Amino acid sequence: MSTLRRTILVTLLALPLSTAVATPAATWPERPVTMIVPFPPGGPTDMVARLLAAQLSQQLNQTIVVENKGGANATIGMTAAANAKPDGYTLLYNTSSIALAPNLYTKLALNPAKDFDAVSPTAVIPMVLLTHPSVPANTIEEFIDYAKKNPGKLSYGSAGAGNATHLGAFLFNQSIGIDAEHIPYRGSAPALTDLVGGQIQFMTNTLNDSLPFIRENRVKALVVTSKDRSALLPDVPAVAEQLIPGFEIGAWQGIVVPAGTSPAIIERLNSEIQKALKTDTVLKQLAAQGAEASSSSASEYRDYILSETKRWGDVIRAANVKLD
Repeated sequence: MSTLRRTILVTLLALPLSTAVATPAATWPERPVTMIVPFPPGGPTDMVARLLAAQLSQQLNQTIVVENKGGANATIGMTAAANAKPDGYTLLYNTSSIALAPNLYTKLALNPAKDFDAVSPTAVIPMVLLTHPSVPANTIEEFIDYAKKNPGKLSYGSAGAGNATHLGAFLFNQSIGIDAEHIPYRGSAPALTDLVGGQIQFMTNTLNDSLPFIRENRVKALVVTSKDRSALLPDVPAVAEQLIPGFEIGAWQGIVVPAGTSPAIIERLNSEIQKALKTDTVLKQLAAQGAEASSSSASEYRDYILSETKRWGDVIRAANVKLD
């Protein structure tokens, strides 16, 4: 071996590993990243996911491609993400479905607790209880009184059996003592259509896609399920405010990645998400939808998902909901 080659080899061996070999986070992302949204395009989850994807694309100077894989209460998209290579180039934009699915399905092709690594929460969208204008109630107290005087005669819609819109209404009904029939739909859009048409009498739905119907007086908003009132509906009380202290339900969202993804990439992505959620563009557009930014460390988000899995497991068992 020549003296020059020996000198080069010795120099390289003496370099720290972080200098000699670039870490995944240092070079990531080198190509477009896919963000799987397990719901159809245009829905409340898709709207926030695309907003965040656009901001992250700017910050990372790399394209983030939103890929909608809807169906089966988000399990189709979740399964696709779980089976992806854990290299940081596939993200799952998750909702509370990640906590609901393990409790709902007797046969599930994935285990969210084991198949994903948490990155960060992103947003919480309050839910609102809506009624058809024909329902003789203009306040939540009047609605409760009317519902209790007509046990089993009212029906409420949801975006699907086991969906957060179903379980949120079930938990509210159970807490108040309302007996009503559940009518599941394939998404919130057809449920809202039937509510406007009077085929069902009420539903709890996410605030962002309910706002147009509320503002056009096609439905009545009686109460929000967030801890406090929404700035977009300042005259509509919160459940916790005057009915059930501590009651709080929101359609929460976040980002997870296939299990085994580099901790360095997860840390980088978490940092970029927190940065994105502080930008004026994202904050203004979230506020316009009635959504609130939500962020934490990756470990805190993991613990939150686990706690929500337990919480909703109790509700699902009480509702006796099982899906195949």
